Amino acid sequence: MSGVDTNWGPSVELSEHLDPAVLSLIESEVEQTLLGGPRRYTREQVAELAGVPLERAQRLWVSMGFAIDADPQAVMFTDGDAAALRALVGFVDGGALAADAAVAATRALGQSMSRLAEWQVAVLNAHLADELAAAHGGSDATDEESLRAAVGTLTSQLLPAVEGLQSYVWRRHLAAATARRAGNVGEDTAHRTLAVGFADMVGYTSLTRRIRVDELSSLLEDFECRTTAVIAQGGGWVVKNVGDEVMFAAEHAADAARIALALQETARTDPGLPDLRVGLALGPVLVRFGDLFGAVVNIAARLTSAARPGTVLVDADLAAALRDDDARTDEMALRSLRPLRVRGYSRLRAFVLRPGPGADV
Repeated sequence: MSGVDTNWGPSVELSEHLDPAVLSLIESEVEQTLLGGPRRYTREQVAELAGVPLERAQRLWVSMGFAIDADPQAVMFTDGDAAALRALVGFVDGGALAADAAVAATRALGQSMSRLAEWQVAVLNAHLADELAAAHGGSDATDEESLRAAVGTLTSQLLPAVEGLQSYVWRRHLAAATARRAGNVGEDTAHRTLAVGFADMVGYTSLTRRIRVDELSSLLEDFECRTTAVIAQGGGWVVKNVGDEVMFAAEHAADAARIALALQETARTDPGLPDLRVGLALGPVLVRFGDLFGAVVNIAARLTSAARPGTVLVDADLAAALRDDDARTDEMALRSLRPLRVRGYSRLRAFVLRPGPGADV
């Protein structure tokens, strides 16, 4: 199925100056470009066309985050939806994806694509508004011909470029993930031993009460940009960003430790970033659709909350792995703390991680 957000109408400011019939026509044209054709089928018809039981088709559609019209005769689906449904079911029935995992997989994909689509619509709508404003010398006024021309440029040039870039980034990440799994062919990759870390900004909640929305946007962009660069350069990967916090992982304890220290160094030298707290833990995790779960994740989160601003706390397993790593030499130093009392753990062993005398900082 298409899985495409079709809310591609022009911005509210533009809408105020245009005939509703013109807007509806243009939105329909853009939708057909995105979906590969007009809506032709009801839910029963698209399921029949794809050769899939209606209940199964509806379950997959909803799992991707799309509503189904209460009217069973509503024409909602395109030929592209039917083709995608056939391909997805063939993928599952061919054994590439377990049947009981299909709904969860499509849900994870739908959630990721929904967030991406929301951002892309905001960016491209702003671009469309700028193009129209430039065409009219900065005036808010516009007309059907100008809007059609701008939308035509958007759909014929920008959308293929965005789609190509999206595919390229996905393939690059797929290659990187494959490289990280080298040697694990045939093994259970849902249960792995990883170093998991969190880094969050100190005082973020109170900060959001004092700064404007545009300043908050700049802060989050700077935080995500810099932390992503540090984590990727250090041999790890970003699991997810949640507001003021980034969650990351690495295959090796030493890599995770270097990333944590580099994150603190970045925050220390960048006056635009607040202080950070970082927590790390090592152990078995459940890997599920790109996210990580288990006690190790919880411990890393608790250590982050317990860390003082500008410091890194690690658990006992990660500390032991660092001590056993000859490659670490003297670039890192560990100091044991008294057991911590945190939520879910009454005596959590923790160590402060600092740059050692041989660190390049």
